[in-house]
Amino acid sequence: MKRRSFLQRIGSILAVMGVTEAEWLTLGNQYYQALAQPTPRKLALLIGINQYQKSSSLNGCLTDVELQKELLINRFGFQSSDILTLTEEQASREFIEAAFVEHLKEQAKPGDVVVFHFSGYGTRVQLAPDKIQNALVPTDENQALQNSQLANYLLEETLLLLLRSLSTDRVTAVLDTSYYPPHTVQTKGLRIRARPELVQAQLAPAELAFLQQLKTQTTPKTQDAELSSPALVLSATSDLQQTAREVLLSGFSAGLFTYALTQQLWESIPSTTIQISLSRVASSMSQLGSKQQPGLVSKKKNQAGVTIENLLPDRMIGAEGAIIATEDDGNAAQIWLGGLPAQVLEHYGINSRLALETGEELVVRSRTGLTAKAQPAKIGDTTTLQVGQILQETVRVLPRNIKLTVALDTGLDRIERVDATSAFAAVPHVSTVVEGEQPADYVFGKLLQTPSRYGLFSMGGEPIPSTIGEFGEAVKVAALRLVTKLPTLLAAKLWRLTENEGSSRLPVKVSLEVVGIASRVVLQRETLRTVVAETSPKKSASTQLSNLKPPVIPIGSRVQYRVQNKSQHPIYLMLLGIKNHRTAIAFYPWQILSTVNSSDNKLQLQPIVIAPRETLTLPQTATTSGWMISGPGYECEYQLIVSTAPFKETLNALETAKYPTGDQQPISTLVNPLVIAQALLQDLHNASTIKAEMNATATDSYILDVNHWASLNFSFQVA
Repeated sequence: MKRRSFLQRIGSILAVMGVTEAEWLTLGNQYYQALAQPTPRKLALLIGINQYQKSSSLNGCLTDVELQKELLINRFGFQSSDILTLTEEQASREFIEAAFVEHLKEQAKPGDVVVFHFSGYGTRVQLAPDKIQNALVPTDENQALQNSQLANYLLEETLLLLLRSLSTDRVTAVLDTSYYPPHTVQTKGLRIRARPELVQAQLAPAELAFLQQLKTQTTPKTQDAELSSPALVLSATSDLQQTAREVLLSGFSAGLFTYALTQQLWESIPSTTIQISLSRVASSMSQLGSKQQPGLVSKKKNQAGVTIENLLPDRMIGAEGAIIATEDDGNAAQIWLGGLPAQVLEHYGINSRLALETGEELVVRSRTGLTAKAQPAKIGDTTTLQVGQILQETVRVLPRNIKLTVALDTGLDRIERVDATSAFAAVPHVSTVVEGEQPADYVFGKLLQTPSRYGLFSMGGEPIPSTIGEFGEAVKVAALRLVTKLPTLLAAKLWRLTENEGSSRLPVKVSLEVVGIASRVVLQRETLRTVVAETSPKKSASTQLSNLKPPVIPIGSRVQYRVQNKSQHPIYLMLLGIKNHRTAIAFYPWQILSTVNSSDNKLQLQPIVIAPRETLTLPQTATTSGWMISGPGYECEYQLIVSTAPFKETLNALETAKYPTGDQQPISTLVNPLVIAQALLQDLHNASTIKAEMNATATDSYILDVNHWASLNFSFQVA
């Protein structure tokens, strides 16, 4: 399509939108001028819709566009003039298709990089009695006809054919949407990106005509768009029955998938495969309380080896953010923190530090959502800050007064909310908010309306095992019943805040393995900051995983952790976990201390130390390898943490609790998980050498230095 015909085609849309032709030409010239740039070029079309004409509004789609745009510009070297965004009323079906053809199809040449992103509603539409298709819902979704609805949707088949029509094979499409709304009633504060199918609907004739036009441009052998498309299509869900969700974070909402994906891509390095990135994305989404799992939509055999390198990163290192604006003649900056894990960003404290590639550090002075203001750590530093400089985390500051936040379901009536608020107020380290108004860790609500039955739910709406009460239980009784369970959930939240696989500079590699006759690696994690120096960019930094769903370990299996210390110093290890959001567990080996009187022999905790450049397996026993996984089935999440200093406070807390040690099991239940988690953070704080420079901060915060600790997450199912 030529430029003149393109402008004529969208003229009526522009008039409705109130956009003048001059304004459009100004926007258009930005990417038409880019035609003179040498190849390979990087083009992107980003679409986000919060406000719909007929459907309830979404909250995070515009944030998704911003997350992708900052990632592409600052991490992958896209020019802002080559990124076209369509948001809200601009994102009509005709406008999206016209922009795709003109901005992507007519410009992309072999070897160029293309990114397409859509955040908004998805749905299903029936084209014939026996033919139903997935569709993206534009802002001008439908209009009433005499006996039905005119569905102005963008068919998924149309999109796949458009992707296939591009001249380059370096194409990535991200679809943060879903097509099947949930069958069960969801909590009101939860935003779902799936709209019910219209019972009686006709697809817009213009869409059918456009689809037919695309089909006529293909050969009979390549009309299977999904099979022949060179695009790598990343989907918010791996199962059609799953729903794409939004997440409420610190001052903003975003697509759960988009946030987790862009965060991982900030920290990834070229040798990280798409499969490994999506595996980490799935883990991040799980930690935020959702069972939604990402999908990799591709039937091409060679897609298994697709790497981040295909997005043409200009830099070979990962980052947590970048400078997006400068102030005070280049002596202060606004920084973007999209590379921080969501749970960390929520509590990312003032005085945290990030370093430029040159080594100079910036100190965070204030933060609002994803942006923060920062200044050089050294007064009088002559380095002039520049937009686009990437930042790597060096010091993480976390407040000591972190609480577990429980959201009260908006389905509770006023009296129920008052009683629940009163009951939870008496619980230490717990605060309450109204669901959907502020970020939270769990939701307190009803499993059944009549008779009442209360319990805790994940932010994804899943009931937390063992928290659901009896029928007819009073709300205050239910809240008080949860008092003994909440400290365990808070403990897990605290040790998740230590996760730093992407930013740690302590070189370690850990594998969770099933051992025995059919030995295999279940999960593998490795600190990424140290891979760059030791691994060629062409080599994979992690084991290829073909299945993106949570790994399943069969009941009766024997498992072990294999920990490689790649540093030149001894490191100390701590392994903590939680089963079914209910029971806190840990690995803590005991040793027998002999005395003069053999009858006075006593047990003492033994630190786990790994010598420089050595590998250790947990557990280590003379008779058997690994420990037995017993039933019944459950979900399990472990945090494996290593430090350059001993875990003295943590071991003291374990010994003080007088744990039963007669059976000498390698994994045992924690009696006081919250105390253990607080002691763990104190140990990591004590290992930090920079805290002496930050005395004022140290009194009310934990100061963690990325050179002295690494924390890796392992989540799996037992079945």
